[in-house]
Amino acid sequence: MTQEREVRHVRSLFISDVHLGMRMARVGQLTEFLRNHDAETIYLVGDIVDGWRLGRNWYWPSDYNILVQVLLEKANAGTRIVYIPGNHDEFLREYLGTYFGEVEFVDRTIHTSATGKTYLVIHGDQFDVVVMHAKWLAHVGDWAYNTVLRMNVLVNWARRRLNLQYWSLSAWAKQKVKNAVSVIGHFEEALVHEARESGVDGVICGHIHFADMHDRFGVHYINTGDWVESCTAAIENPDGTFELVKWTEMAVTERRRFRLRRAAQ
Repeated sequence: MTQEREVRHVRSLFISDVHLGMRMARVGQLTEFLRNHDAETIYLVGDIVDGWRLGRNWYWPSDYNILVQVLLEKANAGTRIVYIPGNHDEFLREYLGTYFGEVEFVDRTIHTSATGKTYLVIHGDQFDVVVMHAKWLAHVGDWAYNTVLRMNVLVNWARRRLNLQYWSLSAWAKQKVKNAVSVIGHFEEALVHEARESGVDGVICGHIHFADMHDRFGVHYINTGDWVESCTAAIENPDGTFELVKWTEMAVTERRRFRLRRAAQ
């Protein structure tokens, strides 16, 4: 029997860093998330497709087509979809200012919330010094990140054997390693500066795979995270408030509510 779904209606969704082409991309979870949410506008904030990996080793399983179909169905139903390419799908920057079906391709855009506040929406790689000035080093970093993810699989296999919860090595490193914390801080400051220069109230970005939302630099900063590990997205509610959601945790809660409703019937 197909499980019933309560579709949540929101004003806007912001999703980045899916990395289609990376074998560890959490595509099934993203498809489930999209089927459980309807939005007036969906912003795809870069690195949805991983052209770096697809160029080296083509990997496009059938669940990728299901995800694309869900997005196109939403577009055909009236959802505005805006695709902002990142550095991994930079080949799509050749199509800026055009439409593919109902999907619009832009380098950056300004989103106006329900409360009238404005947000610069941009992937963020333009403010990554390594990506801009030492692209070969960015590729090395990408290889290293993929290696850490593979190590993480082994670590969490062992943890499951010990009945321990999932633990992310890369997320731990980003929070604990001094250089990583410094890089994240500089990235956030650069994006906030660009937002301030653009005369907007906030910035929504991706790129560093580190979901966060704060006002530490006097501008509302939102990073959507990723769908390789964290399965996070930013949501604008109908009242104009923003929240970061972690779908792996939300899905467990939703399934629990569904079981309780069925038990009460």
